[in-house]
Formats: sequence, C-alpha cells, structure tokens
Amino acid sequence: MDETPGTHTSGSAAPRARLCLVTGAGGYIGGRLVPELLNAGYRVRCLVRTPRKLRDQPWAGQVEIARGDVTDAGPVAAAMEGVDVAYYLVHALGTGRDFERTDREAARVFGDQARRAGVGRLVYLGGLTPAGVPERELSPHLRSRAEVGHILLGSGVPTAVLRAAVIIGSGSASFEMLRYLTERLPVMVTPRWVRTRIQPIAVRDVLRLLVGCATLPADVSRAFDVGGGEVLTYVEMMRRYAAVARLPRRLIVPVPVLTPGLSSQWVGLVTPVPAALARPLTESLRHEVVCRERDIERYVPSPPGHPIGFDRAVALALERVRDAQVATRWSSASVPGAPSDPLPTDPDWAGGSLYTDVRERHADAAPEALWDVVEGIGGENGWYSFPLAWAVRGRLDRLVGGVGLRRGRRDARRLRVGDSLDFWRVEEVERGRLLRLRAEMRLPGLAWLEMHVDEDTAGGARYRQRALFHPHGLLGQLYWWSVSPFHAVVFGGMARNIVRAAERARTRAGAARPGEARGPGPASEPAPAAEDRAGPAHRRRPGEGD
Repeated sequence: MDETPGTHTSGSAAPRARLCLVTGAGGYIGGRLVPELLNAGYRVRCLVRTPRKLRDQPWAGQVEIARGDVTDAGPVAAAMEGVDVAYYLVHALGTGRDFERTDREAARVFGDQARRAGVGRLVYLGGLTPAGVPERELSPHLRSRAEVGHILLGSGVPTAVLRAAVIIGSGSASFEMLRYLTERLPVMVTPRWVRTRIQPIAVRDVLRLLVGCATLPADVSRAFDVGGGEVLTYVEMMRRYAAVARLPRRLIVPVPVLTPGLSSQWVGLVTPVPAALARPLTESLRHEVVCRERDIERYVPSPPGHPIGFDRAVALALERVRDAQVATRWSSASVPGAPSDPLPTDPDWAGGSLYTDVRERHADAAPEALWDVVEGIGGENGWYSFPLAWAVRGRLDRLVGGVGLRRGRRDARRLRVGDSLDFWRVEEVERGRLLRLRAEMRLPGLAWLEMHVDEDTAGGARYRQRALFHPHGLLGQLYWWSVSPFHAVVFGGMARNIVRAAERARTRAGAARPGEARGPGPASEPAPAAEDRAGPAHRRRPGEGD
C-alpha cells in the first residue's frame, strides 16, 4: 500500500490505464466501488483521512493512498495530480448542525482543485429529490445532497451526478432499516411515510453505473435519476421482504401522528440504525422519490438481467448477510466526532491521566484457539461477561444519541482494521497476537480495550486484557471512579470466560469431525441480550452474493 500520490504498486493496472480518485473509500459505497474500478482496468487512488483504516482491505495492495481531508485544499490538490476521473462519495451528515456548511465548503474545495488539476470528469452519488417540491422545503439531508450536486456541476469540470433513492444491498443503512423493521415486528404501527412511493435500486446497479460514468463523453455534464425497475411503497417493500425472507405476512397499521423525530426514535429502538442516522432516512421518505427520466441508459446501457428487481436484490443481500460475507456496512465510516488518534503510547505519554484495568490469565489451550475466541468477540457471540450489563450500557448509549450495541460485526469470524464492532471500532489487529478496540459510545473521555494472546512458558497460552480510559475534565474523572467498582465483574468475568471458551473449544476440537465449523461463543454463558442479536443464520450457495 503506497501513501505517495503518483506512485504505483506492483498490483496496479498497466501504467497507461486511466487513474481514478475515490473519496469515501472507507465507507459503504466507496469501499465497494474501489474493487469494481480495479476489475474494470482502472488505476485507483484513495483519498482518506486515516490511511491505516484501509490496511486490511483485500484490495489495499492494488491502490495508491493519499492522506487528507476533502475540506483541506492542499492534500486534495496533491491527490488530484494526474487524475482522470474523481469520485466524490463523502458527506458531513451527522457531524453537527453545521453539516450543510461543511458539505458546501468541501464540495467547493473538491471542484476547484479538480478544475485546477485538469481532471477530466467528476462523479457524485447524491439523493433522488421529489418532483415539484422546492429544494428549500426538502429535509436538510436531501437539501445538502442537492446543493453539493449543484456545486460540482458548476465547477467547470464535466460532472455526472447520480441521484438515487433507497439502495438495497447487504449492509446499507436503508436495507438494515427495512430488514430489522420487518423481521422484528410482525405487527407494526407505522408513520405515514410507509405509504410513500419509492424507486429502490440494487447496490450492484449503483456500482455498475458509477463505473460506467467514467467513460461518459466530455460534453455530458448533468444529473441523472437512477433507480430500479419497480416503484413501491415502503409497506410493499416490507411485505415483499417478508415474502423473500419466508416470514409470516406482516400486519402494518399506519398512523398519522408520528413526527420525523418520533419516527427516527422508533426506528432507532427497533433497528441497529441509530436515531441520528434514521432521522435523515425517514425525513427523505416524506416525499415521493421516483425517477423522472432514465437518460443514463443512453450512455450506460443495462446488460441482461439489469436493473435488478427488488425481490432479487433482497435475496442477494440476505445471502450475503446470512453467510457473513458483507463487504462493507453503513457503519464502515467512523462515527463523527469519534477519536481518530491511536492509543497514546505509555508509559512515556504525557497527555494527562490514563486509567487502566489490567487482567491476565493462563489458558490451558493453544494460542491459536485462544485467538479464535478473541477475534470472534462481539456481535452474536457477545462479550463473555454479564450480558445484561452490556445490553443496558448499549441502550443508555442509544438514549443519549450514541451508536448503541447493535451494530454487530461485518464478518462473524474475521476482523480488520476499521471494522465497527458493536459500539467499538477496530483500531489494530495483529493476527494471532493483538486486538485493540477504540470506544465509539458516548463517553466523557477516550477509551480503548486491548486483548493480547501469547504463548505461556509453562505451556498453553497467556491472555492479557487491558482497558484504558483518558478522562476529559472532572466529568471524565467522576465517570471512571463511578464505574470502576464494576470492573471486577465486567472485565474480570470477561477475561475468565474468554479463557474458558478457548479451553472448551480445545476439548470440542478433540471430538469434532474433521472440517467441522468452530463456534467460539461461551457455551455456559447466558445467550446474548436482544441488543446483540442480528437475526437468523442461513447458508448461501457458492458463487452468489449481493
């Protein structure tokens, strides 16, 4: 992986191939677009604030990495050098009340630097806006998306703005909202927007069109409506989802009294999507969002079988989810305002108080077996101690606007740097040795959780667990001392049960059939609370995905 713009790795395409710049490569769409561009023969450069977050991506060795923020003209200018096509796939939603201003400034910087660098084309994925509704009356989310499109179109660089409504794909926020609402509530009292007509589109079609826009003629600079082949209400989408997922028919009772704020709290209560993200999604559904034209077909014709129908898109997404083969998720991007700096080095760190809770235990199991348990932590397997306490902490976090505990895992067995893991973010993975998590729950300070695995000189393995907290002000100090009496139960029990799970796995392995799948979860621990669950598990046929 190269962090120097203009330098090509041995895994890159031929030197004469066109160069694409991708922003948002750590997010849901950007993380999927990069391999599609590589497969199409393009060279790819990614502009990211934290390059190490891309380290474990399967395509990381095939791309160039430029460090920088889209609001900073200097790094953007450097990243634009030699670029033929630049993809703008970022937004400031959730960063605070000024997110529209941030989006506006970032789009201007991006467009200006693209023009100065002689970039041949900009491509932007925005939101489908309703016909006949003035932009000033749109939700802040849709209004900002529309404004960014206008800014890029006015940059002087040929620009393609793709405007999509609901994107159906494993891990997308819209799909997760639909999935959990339908699976968890056989009877639903729902807001009015469930009767709104929507034109959903499969993520595969979005990616196909984004790649296709790289070859648009230079004289094409405009917005395109993009959608699937069907127009459905949200009620119809839920019922069709239930049919594809083989669930009993859902009884849906719409009521007119749920405001956008109450709707977002309701969605946040039922689904893993936090209220802060659910609100713009639900506000966007107040108006009909249906394609008014399909002009993109003239330039990027649909191959046979496309656009993918709604039922097929749901089936493909479910197969990915149920087989834990989700490439990116809505939670792939870091939570706005979460700490981006790595763990302070100690003991030389001089940045203030750094409280620790250290636990160490011997495991009568191979280091590999112990590591399997460590890497499988969270999600369906829970946190190996006091499930009720973890569930309550997750619910409290949701109540104060945090992400809660229900984000789960992208993959049931493997973790990579940058993955979200319930209310943690994977900050470091040294396979077989170290897992470091950074807290993204609402806290009066910064927190990390480290899990180390080593060989024990006495035989077996040695497990070392360290929780760290850097308090912010008096409130942070009070927080640490108020929760420290519970550490023996939570962190002590966690260390003890992780070791026991590894020892049980060793015992089971002796009796297991060759090739039998492992299950690292704590057999004698209570089942994870509802806050941790992610739905039933099924198997996917080889060669299928979303």
